[in-house]
Amino acid sequence: MPNSPADRPCRISVQRRGPLLVEGPVEVELEDGTTVASDRFRVALCTCRRSRRYPWCDTSHRERS
Repeated sequence: MPNSPADRPCRISVQRRGPLLVEGPVEVELEDGTTVASDRFRVALCTCRRSRRYPWCDTSHRERS
């Protein structure tokens, strides 16, 4: 049933010059159509594309802030 109490909205926190923090678990569909998943309670999604673990943030954005 849509909009039931169990369907609480996903919270995404925007970080200035940093990653998007998403409450998990999450599935992310990449540009090529593949899907990656994480069952963690919160994940950091890379927005600068410098991460060696893209789409997950590895704090590479800090090197050239």
